[in-house]
Amino acid sequence: MEILKVENLSKIYGKGENTIKAVDNISFSVEKGDFVAIVGASGSGKSTLLHLLGGVDRPTKGKVFIDGVDIYAMDNDALAIFRRRQVGLIYQFYNLIPILDVEENITLPARLDGQNVDKKYLNDLLDTLGLANRKKHLPNELSGGQQQRVSIGRAIINNPALVLADEPTGNLDSKASDEIVSLLKKSNEKYNQTIIVITHDLEIASSAKRIITIEDGKIVNDVRN
Repeated sequence: MEILKVENLSKIYGKGENTIKAVDNISFSVEKGDFVAIVGASGSGKSTLLHLLGGVDRPTKGKVFIDGVDIYAMDNDALAIFRRRQVGLIYQFYNLIPILDVEENITLPARLDGQNVDKKYLNDLLDTLGLANRKKHLPNELSGGQQQRVSIGRAIINNPALVLADEPTGNLDSKASDEIVSLLKKSNEKYNQTIIVITHDLEIASSAKRIITIEDGKIVNDVRN
């Protein structure tokens, strides 16, 4: 089942001689339950692409369909609601709310959406993330790796159509990075979560089922791992 479809997607900055094609007429699709790594040099356009896929930024032209929905046909308010429900975002910096504990940070998207949290699923998720004994801790009481685990939990609590991760191990030491790679793989396998990750981390790339290489805003390689 196709969960993501990208058609002729472009993002252009500037005009005339100062024009920069950050994303240049990209098209591809992703099946539900896939785990895709997008790799490329700094400035290749991969982070811009990720933001366009997640509805964080609007394209200059082209379309993005998530679970059959043309996300850029929506106005900003409708897109914000859709993004909260259907797109989980994980960043290099954890962006946790400092006054909320682990459980409250993880369940924040569901509570903002007025949804009841499935306690059984939440407890299973806390166990999977290795945070069951930390659920009442505040972010400043956690290690960097633990904080990133919280952000992963927050990204998947609503069982979104798509999880997008931008350099999720970029701020972590090697041990914590290994843990995050393992958790992303586990959430893909255990919860059939569709994951697209931007990374320089070769271990993440090798763990993904598919690797897309971006260069100068274009896809130059797309292989199954």
